[in-house]
Amino acid sequence: MARAPREQEIEVFPEADCLEGFPHPRFTERLFGQGEAEMQLAEGLAGGRLHHAWILVGPEGVGKATLAYRFAKRALQKDDGGGGLFGEAAAPVGLDVDPAAPAARLVEALSHPDLLVLRRPYDIRNKRFKTAITVDEVRRLRGFLGHRASGGAHKVVIVDSADELNVNAANALLKALEEPPERVVFLLICSMPGRLLATIRSRCRLLMLQPLGHEDLEAAARQALATAEIDAPVAEDWPALMTAAGGSVRRLLSLVGDDGAGLARRVDELFDHAARGNWSRVHELADALSGVQAAAAFDAFVELLTVRLAGIIRAAATGEGEAGDVEAARRLRVGDDLASWAELWETLVREKAVQGTLNLDRRAFLLEAARRLGSLSRRG
Repeated sequence: MARAPREQEIEVFPEADCLEGFPHPRFTERLFGQGEAEMQLAEGLAGGRLHHAWILVGPEGVGKATLAYRFAKRALQKDDGGGGLFGEAAAPVGLDVDPAAPAARLVEALSHPDLLVLRRPYDIRNKRFKTAITVDEVRRLRGFLGHRASGGAHKVVIVDSADELNVNAANALLKALEEPPERVVFLLICSMPGRLLATIRSRCRLLMLQPLGHEDLEAAARQALATAEIDAPVAEDWPALMTAAGGSVRRLLSLVGDDGAGLARRVDELFDHAARGNWSRVHELADALSGVQAAAAFDAFVELLTVRLAGIIRAAATGEGEAGDVEAARRLRVGDDLASWAELWETLVREKAVQGTLNLDRRAFLLEAARRLGSLSRRG
């Protein structure tokens, strides 16, 4: 007879949507900067007029998963028997719940019987995640939807993220969305809605979550850092980090442990040196990021470069955005040739994917990126 494993022997598997070193978004206590989106869900829930399926859309790291799990904690509380889910006399504002409430604790443990989370499964044998949400994962809906909600409350299905559904899985999900049981709510977390089937989009309401402003971004990041017991950056690093993060809490947190402020300053230097034709400094920067030990820094640098370039292009097109992006767009005269700058952004994103896959020369990539930036800025 096999003995049960001791507690320290039980393997804890990673989670695909969790930033290393930080708790999963379902443990996040407060959601910052998305009050309007949260209120739409809260009001529909309290008033009993909630649509059965929602697509939570927004850039990576702005709170989509946090909002989905906050909703689940509120929706899966037992019905108190009043008008609507919470009673007409005391309908709550927002989705705040007592962290010690049974529903909240069960959601955090992913053990609530009325919650189903569909995401990329972990391959135990190969120690890695599947590349997509598979049809077998979505088929779990059959059993889940076949029984009534406990306590008369709702049932919640979270798809995290819907961008990662393969074709068969998407079609299986579509069938469930076409004939949803009563009191079941689907929340599809999505950064790229264009990847979803048009028939899925047509059956869902779109709920947009925006990049966070500096105040909310800093508050959310400080909350996550405190929870993870990680020291916050020094005061002088916050402006560079927040600009580099582009409104994404996840991106800011990923930068904290990787000298993100320093890398952000190097991105600004690359723009400046390329525009001025200061090629000796460009070569120094490329050398520093192409060494054997600099692979992670190179990847982070290129991500920051493309994010910053996107912000500058957006600022040139709309006249709005980060103050540094607006100034850079004016200085580089990006608005004079938006199409060429947008094409440059697409080229850098595409070629970085190829570079990473084929492990191509990092120095050559950076020098070519600088040459293109310099050419466009001088043309303007």
